Amino acid sequence: MPLPKDLLIKRIKNEIRECRRHLKHHVVVSDEQFKRLPLEITVTLVDTPGPVWSDGKIIHKYTHKLKIIITEDYPYQTPIVRWKSTIFHPNIMTPEDGGYVCTKLLDGWNFRSNLYTFIEGLEILLSHPNPESPFETDTCTRAAEYFNKHAYDPPQRIRKRPKIIEEDDQDRQ
Repeated sequence: MPLPKDLLIKRIKNEIRECRRHLKHHVVVSDEQFKRLPLEITVTLVDTPGPVWSDGKIIHKYTHKLKIIITEDYPYQTPIVRWKSTIFHPNIMTPEDGGYVCTKLLDGWNFRSNLYTFIEGLEILLSHPNPESPFETDTCTRAAEYFNKHAYDPPQRIRKRPKIIEEDDQDRQ
């Protein structure tokens, strides 16, 4: 039995507020008034390394887009997740293959699960591919073969600190 609509909307609003408050990522809701379900949430992961195959080698992409769809049966039903950006990962299908995300977070989803911990789990999945459990698409299978031979060790982005320039004595006069 689904949650009463007013409780469901309140829960979704709280979860989105928590994501916006505690995550560095961009979270955009299709209907900010929460009048219609299913509700589409577009998440842009920023400063989150993930593998992309380019010119015969792995490169690191730091911005990724995905769509999360919340139905009337949330939180009893898992959110529907579709990956929308280029990826080379055994556990995430390319958008052309459907964009499905294979994660234990969805397998173990229950009433207490929430969007915030799910998105945090996606951050971890991106930088820790599991080649032992790939999707059976061509790209995911090739990614599994690659990551069975080569560990994925993405560099962490280091942001430069702003340079503080002091005023000259002449400028103060």
